[in-house]
Amino acid sequence: MSAKFAAGISHAECENEQLLNPFVHRLELDTTYEKIKTAILTLILVPVRVGLICFFVITGWMLATIGLFGITEEELRDRPLEGWRKKLKSIICFLGQSSLLAGGMRFKVKGRQASRKEAPILVAAPHSSFLDAGVVYMTGLPCNICRRESGNDFHIGKLINYTQPIYVWRDDPDSRQNTIKEIIKRATSDLDWPQILIFPEGTCTNRSCLITFKPGAFYPGVPIQPVCIKYPNKLDTVTWTWEGPSALKLLWLTLTQISSHCEVEFLPVYTPSEEEKRDPKLFANNVRAVMAKALGIPVVDYSYNDCKLMTKAKEMNLPLATSLVEVRKLRRKLGLESSKIEEKVLNTNYACRDCSKVSFIEFVQLLNIPPNEPAAQQLFRIYDKDNTGRMDFRDYILGVIGTDPNRSILDIVRLACQLFSQFQMYDNGKHGKITAEDFCKAICQTLALSKDYALEVFDQVDRNQLGYITFENFINYAQKKAEFSDLFSLSTEEKFCPKNGNLCANSLDKKKD
Repeated sequence: MSAKFAAGISHAECENEQLLNPFVHRLELDTTYEKIKTAILTLILVPVRVGLICFFVITGWMLATIGLFGITEEELRDRPLEGWRKKLKSIICFLGQSSLLAGGMRFKVKGRQASRKEAPILVAAPHSSFLDAGVVYMTGLPCNICRRESGNDFHIGKLINYTQPIYVWRDDPDSRQNTIKEIIKRATSDLDWPQILIFPEGTCTNRSCLITFKPGAFYPGVPIQPVCIKYPNKLDTVTWTWEGPSALKLLWLTLTQISSHCEVEFLPVYTPSEEEKRDPKLFANNVRAVMAKALGIPVVDYSYNDCKLMTKAKEMNLPLATSLVEVRKLRRKLGLESSKIEEKVLNTNYACRDCSKVSFIEFVQLLNIPPNEPAAQQLFRIYDKDNTGRMDFRDYILGVIGTDPNRSILDIVRLACQLFSQFQMYDNGKHGKITAEDFCKAICQTLALSKDYALEVFDQVDRNQLGYITFENFINYAQKKAEFSDLFSLSTEEKFCPKNGNLCANSLDKKKD
């Protein structure tokens, strides 16, 4: 497949007017029939399947342990497996396929997998499930990109290590460059390395679109083979996104299906042009367009950072947390991110007559955007939850300020505190005084405290029982309390500083690849 062909697939052609959120998946058993069938098969089918899966996985783990005996981690990184160790891969691969078959998975393969000589790198998308591991077994156990923590896992670490993966340390600032160097090294090596399988989206989606491809797979500038993944099932029990059913629930529901189907399609090898070799992002975008065309879905410029934004919003208990990825996209389209108009509104004395009931005309006037802009109408509809023609402007401001990716946690807390003092949204009396009701709503939607605890804090601050507090009262109280000290003393950067030789945990990390 040539770059010239990809150039004919424009971004506009793959664009969809519908506003998509690829990080949300809803799954419920709606009918009585589905519920009864699930209950019966849970008792009859699940125990048998779990037993068979455990047998195949444990057997594969034991063979991988034997195959890795006497090999150091450095040797695994430096050269491919040879001799009997390499032959053992086919047996482990067969056991992996058998475990999926025992779980009810049925794979259908279209097209032909290219050899390493034809395409050193396989690019698979969309990545939507932990069951995408089946692609690893369908492609002969290629090298893959995964988190270092996965290789240390006692249960599956040996199986992962046997693929000789390229590990990623997400907390290491140099990890990205080291990963790219290793991909280039293996893809261009004269040694008999396996192909490299990469899921370039970097996270799971609901397959409604293809999000931004990370350019790592495209830096070597070598021919790659796109691999499209589909799950044509009536009930989608496999999709694992940032907002949706847990992995355990999905596994249980998948095991209670008579069968679940997956289609793996190998597209023609894509050979990059000279321009694409010089520009990995262009290379990635063109390959994504080709894959979107084959899958019949649009491309949308979301990324892993949008996942982190949504998770952060949920942790802060911000209103409409799962919709903030769409809000961010619409704000970019309207030029609001670059103009920072919300911060200007935040620092004005006058915001709106009643910020809890803002009309569309007031909304566009506050943000200084044209009312006939479709993106502005979409943005307003997200916050007009009940279709009343009114929205709570405070929810919008909190979402924008609270998830600003360029601000540290400390900066965000400062701005949240401004909502109590300078900004009049939560000050109905316009005198810098905050009532218990307003305080609870403000603090619950920025610091993620429960309403009961927020009322308790308010009562402790309002020692004189005046019925209101000020911003200064709250800050003086918070600085003396251990539960608030973390917010006021640590910035995002400081949270990642080594402590006793260990990095602090990243609270934003969740479902990652």
